[in-house]
Amino acid sequence: MAETEIKYIAIEGAIGVGKTSLAKKLREKLDAELIVEQFEANPFLDKFYSDRKRFAFQTQMFFLVNRFKQQEDLNQGNLFTQFVVADYIFEKDRIFAYLNLSGDELKLYETMFPLLYRSLRKPDLVVYLQSNVDRLMYNIKKRNRSFERNISRNYIEELSQAYDHFFFRYSSTPLLIVNSSEIDFVNSEKDFNELFKAMFREDRGFIEYFQPEVKRLL
Repeated sequence: MAETEIKYIAIEGAIGVGKTSLAKKLREKLDAELIVEQFEANPFLDKFYSDRKRFAFQTQMFFLVNRFKQQEDLNQGNLFTQFVVADYIFEKDRIFAYLNLSGDELKLYETMFPLLYRSLRKPDLVVYLQSNVDRLMYNIKKRNRSFERNISRNYIEELSQAYDHFFFRYSSTPLLIVNSSEIDFVNSEKDFNELFKAMFREDRGFIEYFQPEVKRLL
């Protein structure tokens, strides 16, 4: 797939994997429009990490509507930028829904999701950043966001498994699965450039894996 065919790139992965950091690097390199999740706008998120069962539905529905509003704007296009880079895909909302909702709440969610999803633009390429739990917990602790301080290792383990389950069965768009546990695409230009080349390689298949040279970062 040639670079000219990739206009809309979405970065995905579990909490702490570096989605937004990579999206920002790509924005700079491609002079792209950047779309990032608005975690800070969710008034239930901090409460959710303290009491998942009680605040799961409110948290989920806020994200569903917020993500839809952001993604809906992509259908209008942007006359000033050729590329769009996002740090999530709308479909991933279901990963969190199935992890945190059940019963009537999940049934209600499932009636709403397809109504919103069917009108949205799909990415030309999804980059799934896969990482081990130790690296995820290290990154979460290092960035020290106030609303993430109550995240448990158990939740990150569950979430990481749910992401793997979702993306190892994903077929909606071209997909690049990246082993990102021991690379630093933020501070290492070499790592970033290697990943960038893998994304835009002309002979890249519909689904591919990128396994960088093993390093020790922790």
